[in-house]
Amino acid sequence: MKRWLGKAEVVLGNHSDRLNAINIFPVADGDTGTNLYLTVRSAALAAAEAETTDVGELLAAAGQAAMEDARGNSGTLFSVFLSALSEPLHGTTRMTGPLLAAALQRAEIRCWSALSDPVPGTMLSVIEAVSRAANAGDPVHAGDHSNHALAATLEAVVGAALEAVVETEDQLGPLAAAQVVDAGAVGFLLILDTLRASALGQELQPELLDGLHGYSVQDPHIHLDHAHEGVEVMCTINLSPLDAATLRLQLDELGDSVILSAVTEVEGGYRWRIHAHVPAADPALAAIRSFGEPSNLSVTDLAAAPAYEAHD
Repeated sequence: MKRWLGKAEVVLGNHSDRLNAINIFPVADGDTGTNLYLTVRSAALAAAEAETTDVGELLAAAGQAAMEDARGNSGTLFSVFLSALSEPLHGTTRMTGPLLAAALQRAEIRCWSALSDPVPGTMLSVIEAVSRAANAGDPVHAGDHSNHALAATLEAVVGAALEAVVETEDQLGPLAAAQVVDAGAVGFLLILDTLRASALGQELQPELLDGLHGYSVQDPHIHLDHAHEGVEVMCTINLSPLDAATLRLQLDELGDSVILSAVTEVEGGYRWRIHAHVPAADPALAAIRSFGEPSNLSVTDLAAAPAYEAHD
């Protein structure tokens, strides 16, 4: 798991420019590759420092670090995925096919529920596809914890991820019009192939990217032809479940791409990571601050560099 996240950081760093180039959904701000890279880097650093042989404990620490430092839609969703992936793995010291299938199913549920308005044709579709592929094996071999079964599961997962990435172009109007696949979905495919390679001691499969529309190095930066107004607001705050639900409704009324996910349990509720796209920052910040003072706050112009960031 440490090797996986470390390699994923390197791979996403190498591919961040092309991922940025095809980033046009939900907004064409050209930063999906950068956001995924920075989020995975936080997870990889936490995993490298974790002194444990418990797979679930290690991934939980990595997921929490990723959640605290998550960037953008893609980074936030990956951090939710990683945190959820850890839950069925607590108390285990070895990844197996059945455990991976259970973990992916948990991650699918958590990721779809984290968004106020989940949209197919994104990273969500890939997460759903790989969960279904991992859990669609022969029931007779459902309890097979051999290395062979793990390899088969990982191969099925990467194959399903590739198919789901290709299908994103036809699932979303903006992608179809631009003739590109979804940037977050491609980034997640790279992460999954890195998991396969790290677990099985193999190399990455660069041929997976062959033929993905818009992903060749000579293809233009699609996002440069799009303009988008508004800001992205992200922060962390302690809330009760009721307050979190109320804040979600308020942010839904103010904007879109709203993601709320619990990071850790605290007295009286949970520590939540919040992400939203809104026309202006002040109303969203007022809504958030009516429940308490946020930390790790960032407000980013969706068409430019960060307006400001405030980190603990």
